[in-house]
Amino acid sequence: MNDTTDTQDETPPTSEEFQVSQPGNINPEVLQNISVTLSIEVGRTNIKIKDLMRLTQGSVVELDRIAGEPLDLLVNETVVAQGEVVLVNDRYGIRLTRVVPSTDRLQSL
Repeated sequence: MNDTTDTQDETPPTSEEFQVSQPGNINPEVLQNISVTLSIEVGRTNIKIKDLMRLTQGSVVELDRIAGEPLDLLVNETVVAQGEVVLVNDRYGIRLTRVVPSTDRLQSL
């Protein structure tokens, strides 16, 4: 067992890196190091709390999406693409079939 704790090889950005060289310009290196959350949405549904409380192991919850429909790829809860599930070395992945244009993404903010 290793007694050392994991440390990141990357150092945090310096205050100079956060400074904007010109109004409206952002250092791309700082942006590239910001973490975001990616998630895949298979579907959604609304149920009453009484039905939620009845769920047990083996219960099936029907979602709003039809089988074979593309899944949504979300970045920080914003849909940025759609795709289909693939297997990559025994892990799930997503093959993008459509990328939402940035103009459409900005309108949804």
